[in-house]
Amino acid sequence: MTSTRRRVALPAAVAAVALGLAACGSDDNGDGGEAVSPSEGQSTLEALQEEGTITVGFAGEAPYSFENDEGELVGASVALQERIWGELGIENVEGVQAEFGQLIQGLNAGRWDVVAAGMSILPERCEQAIFSEPEFQYTTALLVPEGNPDNLSDMQSIAEAEDVQMAAMTGAIEATYAADLGIDAIEVGNPQDGMDAVTGGRADVFALTGISLNWMVDNAGEDPGVEVTDTFVAVIDGVEQLGAGGTVFRTEDTELRDAYNEQLAPIVADEDEYLSVVGDWGFTAGERPAGDFTLTTEDLCAGDLG
Repeated sequence: MTSTRRRVALPAAVAAVALGLAACGSDDNGDGGEAVSPSEGQSTLEALQEEGTITVGFAGEAPYSFENDEGELVGASVALQERIWGELGIENVEGVQAEFGQLIQGLNAGRWDVVAAGMSILPERCEQAIFSEPEFQYTTALLVPEGNPDNLSDMQSIAEAEDVQMAAMTGAIEATYAADLGIDAIEVGNPQDGMDAVTGGRADVFALTGISLNWMVDNAGEDPGVEVTDTFVAVIDGVEQLGAGGTVFRTEDTELRDAYNEQLAPIVADEDEYLSVVGDWGFTAGERPAGDFTLTTEDLCAGDLG
């Protein structure tokens, strides 16, 4: 069953949400995002179905989830959310955008019901929340000045280079790779800030998923003076860091997560079906968790990368 595509409108107070997360220890959700509150004896899924609306926390990382010129939240993560929640009888997906590094914090503070941002499934994150099964697999790439003057190709080449300043997005897996390899990276709030750091000379390289960097450069308009390297699988302590992302749920919302997984499984299992949902956003069969990629969320949460 294919649901009608909907565009997700951003609440007017999105900026206030992003700025207010630093103090999100309270449950005051009057600033643009609010999770559903189940009645006594009611599950979160039942409450959401009764409400007909789910509030989803997104990050502004194209092509996963981002605001278009019309002020609508769009992208591959958005398309998956619209499809799956629609199948579960929840027709309205309300998106709230915040900085990537604050999404789980906002989830646990009750500012949204789930997080959908292509977020990597990592052991430290699994201690804070629970994840769906993998929705995307991805590899890393580097954004460098045109001509790649430092001849950078992977994380090791950055670690071994002299006088090379790296930038990474706060909370993103690439920042973790840098820390593990002893790279002193500056952190930025979103992908555009990362590109601005390179074009403005504050950084020599910005690391992020290859699909995000290619989308950004391809849609930059006039020549931005940068290029994207070939993608690679990062290696830390001799272990390939196979990356996969999923939707994030509060620890207690296992029933909601399981219902989501039931709808996700047939989409991921069928290449044509998967591409019918996310293909418009530049995703290919290479991003589908299939084929040689056999890791589950349980494996990724345990840090077992095979």
